[in-house]
Amino acid sequence: MIEITPVGKVDVTLAVPGSKSLTQRALIAASLAEGTSRLMGPLASEDTEYSSGALAQMGMTITKGDDFWTVEGKAGVISPTKESIFLGNNGTATRFLTSVASLGNSSYVIDGDERMYERPIGPLMQALQGWGVDISSEKGTDCPPLNINANGLLGGETVLPEGKSSQYLSSLLLVAPYAAKPATLKVEGEVFSKPYVAMTLSVMADFGIVVECASDYSSFTIPQGCYKAMDYNVEGDASNASYFWAAAAVTGGSVTVSNVPVPSLQGDAMLVPLLGRMGCEVIKEGNGITVKGSKPLQGITVDMADMPDVVPTLAVVAAFAEGKTEIKNIAHLRIKECDRLNAVVTELTKLGAKVEEFPDSMIIHGDGGKSLHGAEIETYNDHRMAMCFAVAGLRVPGVKITGEGCVAKSFPDFWERFALLK
Repeated sequence: MIEITPVGKVDVTLAVPGSKSLTQRALIAASLAEGTSRLMGPLASEDTEYSSGALAQMGMTITKGDDFWTVEGKAGVISPTKESIFLGNNGTATRFLTSVASLGNSSYVIDGDERMYERPIGPLMQALQGWGVDISSEKGTDCPPLNINANGLLGGETVLPEGKSSQYLSSLLLVAPYAAKPATLKVEGEVFSKPYVAMTLSVMADFGIVVECASDYSSFTIPQGCYKAMDYNVEGDASNASYFWAAAAVTGGSVTVSNVPVPSLQGDAMLVPLLGRMGCEVIKEGNGITVKGSKPLQGITVDMADMPDVVPTLAVVAAFAEGKTEIKNIAHLRIKECDRLNAVVTELTKLGAKVEEFPDSMIIHGDGGKSLHGAEIETYNDHRMAMCFAVAGLRVPGVKITGEGCVAKSFPDFWERFALLK
């Protein structure tokens, strides 16, 4: 357990580790590429260790230095492995590596921890089956563990029956160039988290594969081809930067994150304009973004379907604002590392905030933070819960974070960098 020490107005410039989302996408593209790539500034964390370890099981050679990783691509060749591919509670890697394993010519088991056994993957399985993949859920639950009798992708047209998790869509897109014939993909229903799909398409284009798609991401045509090796620069992680921008907002101080560029490939950087709507001053210069807090902050109404990972951050800031903040279209938070919608409401309530929970939204009734008090915060072994509620402790005495080690999933040295806020 760690107790957060309140501070005055923070004033600091810092960098955050590389983007977890970009690191995992670039790892896969580089592994499937022909030739040797270098990933500059990747994120070294529990999740990326699972991803890189799984790719190594499939025959890739990944050499990790302090500043860059070298990936020797195998041009789409996937080696067999006798061991299960264990991915912990890394939802992105589980979905991405399921499709990568489907490119092989062997049997694979995709496994994870108990929470992963509750996280659905059925729509991705159906779409892969449409491309001729023999894949099944071991327990018949449409969740891992998964059994894959791989014999490559046939290609042609397949349908993703829902777009609520952009990870299903990104997973399919990343491997589609290696199908036996040109692949097309139709998506039924609304596509959530569109910026993550745009990020995937951008990484694919950087590695040499340009996808044609409808403007609403309802259909995609993916050319056959092989990624080309390259040196790839990984942006600083906007999701992890969010806690530092939020620190400026709640303390009325100033924080510059020096390595999240403008514009960013990451949809979570769009938290910054939302803080601007709440009253903060935003300054964008070169590769950095500065947020200067303002008192009082004002509540807002916002649809956050496209940036679910920063919903907890905004919710904590909203508890320090005046008036109502309504965060809508966030049902997909319930299938994250924990049921984040319920967890955020529960823990904010512990702090004394007045919060309402709905199936796909929450409402925070802010009073400028006057009703907030210390409490012991449960993190549910979810890194984002630990980090967002640490922000509350910068203003409120007595905020204690349990299970604080869960930040290793995406930000191993978070507590050291958070201590720079003073």
